[in-house]
Amino acid sequence: MDEPYTHTTWHVRPEQQEAFVDRWRAWVQWSHREGFRARATLLRDVEHPQTFISFGPWETLDAVRNWRALPGYHDRVRSLLEVVESWEPRTLERVAEA
Repeated sequence: MDEPYTHTTWHVRPEQQEAFVDRWRAWVQWSHREGFRARATLLRDVEHPQTFISFGPWETLDAVRNWRALPGYHDRVRSLLEVVESWEPRTLERVAEA
């Protein structure tokens, strides 16, 4: 398998966009303090400002699994979910590039 990616679509509660971005950044900073160096990107839909996309490449699928298994990971996800209406997390593999 080629390098895996994580990708999540987030639908944020009205008026919670700033809180969501702050919590997402805190989650990424915590992940880096825990030793994970995967680069993360957060995008917002221009036409639907309550919709965000986060994604990033990882070295291995095991690195993704280890990150999700860390003590404290689920606490940080719960913090995000307090300001989110729905979310769709995915782990993806690149199958083509042009």
